[in-house]
Amino acid sequence: MESLIHIVLLCFLLLTVFAIVRMHDLFAIVMLLSIYGFLCASFFMVMDAVDVAFTEAAVGIGISTLLLLSALTLTGRFEKKQRHKPLLAVFSVAITASLLIYGTLQMPPFGSAYAPAHQHIATHYITQSFGETGIINIVTSVLASYRGYDTLGELIVIFTAGMGVLVLLRGTTSPAKDSAIKDSAIKGKRVTSKQPAPMKQHAILRIVSKMLIPLILLFALYVQFHADFGPGGGFQAGVIFASVIILYVMIFGLRATQKTISLAWLEFLAALGVLIFGSVGLLSLLFGENFLDYNMLSSDPVQAQHLGIFVVEIGVGITVAATIILIFMTFTGRMANRGEQQ
Repeated sequence: MESLIHIVLLCFLLLTVFAIVRMHDLFAIVMLLSIYGFLCASFFMVMDAVDVAFTEAAVGIGISTLLLLSALTLTGRFEKKQRHKPLLAVFSVAITASLLIYGTLQMPPFGSAYAPAHQHIATHYITQSFGETGIINIVTSVLASYRGYDTLGELIVIFTAGMGVLVLLRGTTSPAKDSAIKDSAIKGKRVTSKQPAPMKQHAILRIVSKMLIPLILLFALYVQFHADFGPGGGFQAGVIFASVIILYVMIFGLRATQKTISLAWLEFLAALGVLIFGSVGLLSLLFGENFLDYNMLSSDPVQAQHLGIFVVEIGVGITVAATIILIFMTFTGRMANRGEQQ
């Protein structure tokens, strides 16, 4: 039965991909990408990867969809028709696929118990993780302790990508459209907007959001500090926390949100999370230990590991949440400045 579910989900994924490739309506493509994220989250759930599933649900279905829709307001709905060279594209895909398949021929079968990773590394994690780190959840101990250096690299990638997006958003303008708006204002013409009324005018949305926001924030804290015992951690908690702020921006507007937290503070927090993570590693070096070796935090090695994982996970959550919120608020502010929102 489980294999049948896998096959059905994979078939839906392929159909969604083909539909995305064939369409030229960018709005429909964004909606299909949201459906693709939902199918991926369902697939992860079937494979018992719960933490990855609700991260995909928050990012792939929620935040990514909002960012893409925001981008559409700055571009246009329909793709410009261009002449493509399908034979060259098919040839490139075929060559790439052939190389990938050739590279996997020497690999052990998928899920094989005799794979090299399962003979030493995985066995050590399963049997020794709790005794060495005091963390019940093996995934958390691997990501934040055994593979902490790699996780720091992932966090730096997120921070760098976020800063790159901000540079692009703040460094590009639309002179033609801005000039048209200014000319209309000079001539005394009223610039009208086809955007719907702000959602804060709807009492039901305001009341329901005020009821949901505290609960979602509480769940984000639960995910952040419950990673020792179940699916969760800084990446998942940061995404959930960011979704709360994005919901607040959508309902109450950007100006109301900036009264609580400004873009400058978000930039500071995005860098602070990386600094917290990296500082733990530098502190290890100062005490003569290996980079990101938490033993210097306490005389008890298990307690030291537990405390180190706790601190670095907080850094991850801060950077992830701040980066996502910063990107969305920059998108929203850009549209507001051009008279397309609020």
